[in-house]
Amino acid sequence: MITKEKPTSAVIAVVGGGSWATAIIKILTEGNVRVHWWLRNQEDAAYIRQYGHNPHYLSDVQLNRRKVKVCSGIEEAITGTTHVILAVPAAFVQSALAGVSADLLAGKVVVSAIKGMIPEKNLLVTDWVEADFGVPAEKICVIAGPCHAEEVALEKQSYLTIASTGMDEAEVVAELMTCRYVQSSALDDVYGVEYSAVMKNIIALACGITHGLGYGDNFQAVLVSNAMQEIRRFVDAVYPRNRDLSASVYLGDLLVTAYSQFSRNRMFGSMIGRGYSVKSAQVEMNMIAEGYYAVKSIHEINRKHRVRMPITGAVYRILYEKAPPGQEISALKKMLK
Repeated sequence: MITKEKPTSAVIAVVGGGSWATAIIKILTEGNVRVHWWLRNQEDAAYIRQYGHNPHYLSDVQLNRRKVKVCSGIEEAITGTTHVILAVPAAFVQSALAGVSADLLAGKVVVSAIKGMIPEKNLLVTDWVEADFGVPAEKICVIAGPCHAEEVALEKQSYLTIASTGMDEAEVVAELMTCRYVQSSALDDVYGVEYSAVMKNIIALACGITHGLGYGDNFQAVLVSNAMQEIRRFVDAVYPRNRDLSASVYLGDLLVTAYSQFSRNRMFGSMIGRGYSVKSAQVEMNMIAEGYYAVKSIHEINRKHRVRMPITGAVYRILYEKAPPGQEISALKKMLK
């Protein structure tokens, strides 16, 4: 079988210092790719330069320092690259790129590895990049799972989907993001992939909340089954097209986020179900649960579409209207089949 070689001329900027950014760099540097890495925390950057691993996230991963240049400034990181991968929480991506001009991104492929929405603006990251930086849609890609950073660190077999309206660009990124333990493929359903990735975090919150309340596997299976229908209704309303939501990029990503021990959204929801306040759960986790911000955005977007979304509605009321979790889930369970 003839396989394509990875592009050898790619120099890729990675923006972000968390688990997913670290995992992406591990995947990229398995091949003949050079990485410019920008982290906001300069103490962490200095540590990585000296020791070759991230002190706070996936700290067991030894990075190839010959292939990774840790940059002090974001402009330095992006200059001279072919691709820019955004791997910061959606709530912070605007501040991370505050010093970046449209000219600096001109001609580059921008890849969103963010599974959230721009808060307040209620925008997908891809739409924001296109609107604010003038990057053509065919030059924007999305990385989607099912894939947890922690399993990449352990080199467990994983799968990624790269979505873009520019399939040539998606296929190049898929090659770059393929190694002996990660298989990546290309798809053109950008909005379906991105909205599904946002929605699955909300569903993971719901699964965590019910787990925290003491509901068992039987109920969670019904909850996730109903959630898949809810995702279908919403995605078909905002961006109708023929798509197979049983594919791994949709259903698989939902399942791993809803059930996995590594799911920070499930963890956050479980804490809420056990009686934590939103603020106390955020402080104790010390990580961002994208679903917390996403549920507000989806709730507000749905005011226009009026899709029936009982699970999303329950999570929104629990997190933003301080509704008692037990009361909301008790009402929700009567709507599920």
